Amino acid sequence: MIEVKHLRKEYPDVVPIKDMSFTVNDGDVVALIGPSGTGKSTVLRMLNMLERPTSGQIVVDGQDITAPKFPLNTVRGKIAMVFQSFNLFNHMTVIENVTYAPIELQKVDPKEAYEYGMKLLEDVGMAQCAMKYPDQLSGGQKQRVAIARTLAIKPDVILFDEPTSALDPTMVGEVEKVIQGLTEYKFTILLVTHDMKFAEKVATRIFYLDEGGIYEEGTPEQIFHNPQKEKTRAFIKQFRQFSCTLDSKGSDFLEFYSKLSKFALKHDIEPAVRKSIETLFEEICYQILEPKVKKSKGYEIKFDVEYSARDKDATVVVSTKDCEFNPDDEGDSISWSIVKHAVDDMEITMDDKGTNILTMHIK
Repeated sequence: MIEVKHLRKEYPDVVPIKDMSFTVNDGDVVALIGPSGTGKSTVLRMLNMLERPTSGQIVVDGQDITAPKFPLNTVRGKIAMVFQSFNLFNHMTVIENVTYAPIELQKVDPKEAYEYGMKLLEDVGMAQCAMKYPDQLSGGQKQRVAIARTLAIKPDVILFDEPTSALDPTMVGEVEKVIQGLTEYKFTILLVTHDMKFAEKVATRIFYLDEGGIYEEGTPEQIFHNPQKEKTRAFIKQFRQFSCTLDSKGSDFLEFYSKLSKFALKHDIEPAVRKSIETLFEEICYQILEPKVKKSKGYEIKFDVEYSARDKDATVVVSTKDCEFNPDDEGDSISWSIVKHAVDDMEITMDDKGTNILTMHIK
């Protein structure tokens, strides 16, 4: 068990952690989320004493690891860290990277270390690369080797500092799958990530960091679907939304369409819902509105999507001041017929600034 008591970290020009206290129980998987600069990575680095706190205590299994002269090698044998930049030894083969710490630091028999290292590489799908060097591997492969190297010292706690942020998007899934597999072995894990979908999937607890501490904490269900505090709600909402504005300055419809498709893929939006969203963008913005408003010198069309992964539905809002929505008056329009078929319901309103708003729901 880890107990953090009134942790504070000061730098000459900033204080990212002002006063933080929390407890992590054995087997917990805690995701630390929040805006950049709120001290998420700093917390991890203090937990295994890569950075010493300005004040406060970190107690691991009853031992205060922040106490003067506490043997730091003991800490790093219990609490291991996987970095976003891999930190592999380029002059060593993959298996040498994995076995180095057990042999040199823990004095494990080389044969035993090799056999266990090969098992770990097999577990992360990298046994076939055991004799390769890091510069022969992809980013995703390097990170899987880094995870195997971390497991080789048999830690009680694993810290992941944005383990997929340096990867090509096509490689993220393979690393996340390995990390998710570790949760089945009841490791205690603390994870810093900007991937909200992954945090929701893998974590048992979520810490949202802001204002120098844990601003709000709860289960993934509570934080991602029913946050209680304003900043948490605003932060979560931005990851569920797609927004673009088409205007008279030469907006590229194909570019926005591509971004919309990437948003749908990133959030694993149901194929039927994804298809409907893309259809609405094409039919409303490109086929219906753009021909009407393109003669205006300052036209603007906003297209917003909010998706709920829990309910697997989406709300699409299209707004413009430059023309009204007339689905009934244009009832014979092929585009409006396609739109009506793609949504479960729609509502047309106008706000106090004269903006015409079309709100549609897809289930």
